[in-house]
Amino acid sequence: MKTKPNLSPEVDTLELASVPNTMTCEFIQVLIDNYRKKQMVCVNEKLGIQDAHAIHFDLATLKKFISDIEAETQKTNPDLSEKDLGIRFYYAAYPKADEWDIMQNTPITQEYAERHTLVMVPTMKKADENGEILNYDFNPLGSSAKSNGEILAMASARKGGLQGDIVSQNHGTLSPPADPKVESF
Repeated sequence: MKTKPNLSPEVDTLELASVPNTMTCEFIQVLIDNYRKKQMVCVNEKLGIQDAHAIHFDLATLKKFISDIEAETQKTNPDLSEKDLGIRFYYAAYPKADEWDIMQNTPITQEYAERHTLVMVPTMKKADENGEILNYDFNPLGSSAKSNGEILAMASARKGGLQGDIVSQNHGTLSPPADPKVESF
C-alpha cells in the first residue's frame, strides 16, 4: 500500500478524480477565534500559562507516519486497504517542568511544559460485537500473523492497560513558543 494521488479510474494519469477539500478563510477564522476566545482563555487562566494555539508538522513527517502505518500493516495483513486505515488525533498536554523526567529520551525541551499537543495513533476499521464498523485504535507493530493487528481499545479492556511501543506521532512545532509571525490565522 503506497500513498498516491487519487487517479481517475478511466485513465492511468495524474488527472485528479476529485477536487481538493477547501474551506473559506472566513469560516476558518471563525473556528479559530471560537477556540482562542473560549477554550484557550479558560486554559490560560486556569493553568496560568500561555498555551500553544497551533501545531505544525512538516509534510515529510506526516508522509513518513502514513507510510509507516501502511508498511507495518501490510507485513501482517496485506488484505487491508488504505480505506480500512486512518489516524485519530488525540488532544494531549506535555507534563509540568518539575515532572519532565518522562521526557528525558525525547528531543522535546522544557519550553513545551504544560502546553497542549497532538498525539496521532493509527486506526483500523473493524466490526464490533454488534457488527457495526468502527475505527479502532490500532498498533501495526503489535501485529502478528495470527492476530492481524492489535486493536488497542480491545487490548486495553482485555489486559487492564496498554504497554510497549506503538506506531504514533507527537512532536510538531507548537506556537507559542514558536514565533506566530508565520501564521495566517
